Amino acid sequence: MTGYNIAIVGATGAVGTRIIKMLEQSSLPIADVKLLASQRSAGKVLKFAGKNLQVQEAVPASFEDVDLAFFSAGGSVSKKLAPEAVKRGAVVIDNTSAFRMDPSVPLVVPEVNEQALTKHQGLIANPNCSTIQMVVALEPLRQEFGLKKVIVTTMQAVSGAGNRAIQELYTQTKAVLNGEEPKAEILPVAGADKHFQIAFNPLAQIDVFEDGGYTHEEWKMIHETKKIMDDEDIQVTATCVRVPVAISHSESVWFELKQDGATVAKLQQLLSEAPGVILRDDPTRQIFPQAVQAAGQKETFVGRVRADGEQKNAFHLYCVADNLLKGAAWNSVQIAESLDRMNLLQIPHN
Repeated sequence: MTGYNIAIVGATGAVGTRIIKMLEQSSLPIADVKLLASQRSAGKVLKFAGKNLQVQEAVPASFEDVDLAFFSAGGSVSKKLAPEAVKRGAVVIDNTSAFRMDPSVPLVVPEVNEQALTKHQGLIANPNCSTIQMVVALEPLRQEFGLKKVIVTTMQAVSGAGNRAIQELYTQTKAVLNGEEPKAEILPVAGADKHFQIAFNPLAQIDVFEDGGYTHEEWKMIHETKKIMDDEDIQVTATCVRVPVAISHSESVWFELKQDGATVAKLQQLLSEAPGVILRDDPTRQIFPQAVQAAGQKETFVGRVRADGEQKNAFHLYCVADNLLKGAAWNSVQIAESLDRMNLLQIPHN
């Protein structure tokens, strides 16, 4: 059987382990899988398709004879090793922010801008998790009515900061319930001077603060949205909040359409027919997207679609998605499947 030789960098992390699972379910023809991580994680054993695979240390030579490499080990690792992988003939799909705003690197959500893949030069960037689900929800509406302005407030799960952040949430929650003082060592930013309790305490900081008072997470949502939709005229602003939820980001999105004629019913119809979207929107039966229901699912769930009572052509929606799947691992594998279907990869191995 012929197939691709695949490498997964950061295979032991929260996203890397899910890339493994998504590849097991994928339609991609696979000849071989190589699991890579830091020296600290080398030697661990993980399963792929029922087989035990030993994790190896990621070094430039790891990418010899690799066709497709998934990176999810942090921006510094991607900056160092992704060019080495490309140099050796691999196509890289990078989950970090290292190359997202590089004009020569496509930033891709397959439901929105799959054709951008035709311009890749060996390196493709996977967008920020919070950006992905928002553009999946907005794209079918933009296609029909145009998109003028977006104001989004996110409620982001701690898993966006990695496995250690999930454990910190659980540990702090137990401490609070036991009447003990919770210890904060990771959130809101692991390398920051101050750390704050996340248990029972939403934090209005994700990533570092930039000039103007916006966090880097908010900056990413603003600029990535414009790049993915290939429209610098869309006005986007964001407030990103970390909440005491393990998995699945939730977002409240206000948006203004360019053209007249939109109704709630029409927007609901467009969303119900859109790829990668599941509409859950029936207030009469208390049906709306929930984080616990989205966890473990590949789709973006959308509901609470309603007209703004104060401004013409403005509406609200609420979207939820598993940030580790659609926000990372699944979107990456979708990109790989698109590359395969569009004949932008080769299958040289037996």
